[in-house]
Amino acid sequence: MTIEYTAAEEAVKLVKSGNRVFIHGGAATPLKVLSTLLKRAGEISGVELVAISTYGQIDWNHPEVQESFYLNSLFVSENVRGWVNSGSGGYIPVFLSEIPQLFERGYLPLDVAIVQVSPPDHHGYCTLGTSADIAVSAVKNAPIVIAQVNPRMPRVLGEGIIHFSRFSAMVWEESDLIEVDYAAKTDDISKKIGEQVASLIDDGSTLQMGIGAIPDAVLANLRHHKNLGIHTEMFSDGIVPLVRNGAVNNSHKKINTGKIVSSFILGTHKVYDFAHNNPAIDLLNVAYVNNSDVISRNPKVVAINSAIEVDITGQVCSDSIGTYQFSGIGGQMDFMRGASLSEGGKPIIALPSVTSKGVSRIVPHLNEGAGVVTTRGHIHYVATEYGVVNLYGKNMDQRARLLASIAHPDHRESLAMAYHKRFGRMIKGI
Repeated sequence: MTIEYTAAEEAVKLVKSGNRVFIHGGAATPLKVLSTLLKRAGEISGVELVAISTYGQIDWNHPEVQESFYLNSLFVSENVRGWVNSGSGGYIPVFLSEIPQLFERGYLPLDVAIVQVSPPDHHGYCTLGTSADIAVSAVKNAPIVIAQVNPRMPRVLGEGIIHFSRFSAMVWEESDLIEVDYAAKTDDISKKIGEQVASLIDDGSTLQMGIGAIPDAVLANLRHHKNLGIHTEMFSDGIVPLVRNGAVNNSHKKINTGKIVSSFILGTHKVYDFAHNNPAIDLLNVAYVNNSDVISRNPKVVAINSAIEVDITGQVCSDSIGTYQFSGIGGQMDFMRGASLSEGGKPIIALPSVTSKGVSRIVPHLNEGAGVVTTRGHIHYVATEYGVVNLYGKNMDQRARLLASIAHPDHRESLAMAYHKRFGRMIKGI
């Protein structure tokens, strides 16, 4: 078995003008090869980059880069937010579960995929490490695959196992993985919301957690629970102590029993070390993980997701601030729907009552241009630091009163006025 590595500068020559190029995301963002590719600006043109959440420093903000490369993003992360909202970027609204079929059915045919992988084992097999998600499909469908091979990338089991012979070029690059410490971002408000949401979770539940400090705060309140299971789009450090103390054992799941099922991992070295060669973890194609029918087959699915704002009728904006594209649809609706169809399931939107500037997140109407991710028909539980309400089966009038009751006290009067204007009645007691 002969494995040959090449310089990044040689590998990126496989990318030609007019190509569509997939870029691996999350902690697996292949920064070395990507930065080398962007240095070819001016030499090649019309290259379309496709990715979900990328992390790390990407040096995109130069006229020559934006003239040569177009970022067609499937989810918007902080490091490329400006690029996506510029004239040389765009956003594709799509459920995360459906992205693989964009590659497979010819909606977004790929020419090249650039991924970061763990080193080949003695049989020649690498893994996609921390991010199987849509990368499994990208590697299967791109004629050319460039691999950044990192000995610090954990070998994570599941569907992201690839023989080195599949790669058109391999670049050896030893570097620390990108780390995100959600626990460090947890404040008193997040902790209070974590307590509120944790009170809704029964023993034997199957959990899905979105990204951020609030899901981590929820997990911190579950250490005395029993027989919890994990079937989630992503997971971070907060899962590790729950597995080690026995709160999570996946024993009550109806499918993938005994396994933590996810599509990607993002956190610190603690969770990356935990995932390395761990047979209790299956990182799988997001088309399976986020399939609402699959999700619903487990009992008591609790889906915990966040939002930018919620209007008083229950419309949830999670992807934009007005017309400014802030993130994306992602897997929120996949899991909100899956949880609602699960026996005893609880779909939850959890958010602080106000922004960092004191602006209410519970609003009379969404900002002009805001995107609706979770619709009025899909909303169930909404949690802030002031409480939890269940909007399912409630009419518009009832929803408005319930949401006003968990808004920040400074904004309840204005919400009551908006309620009066809309429904012709007064809200009593706020």
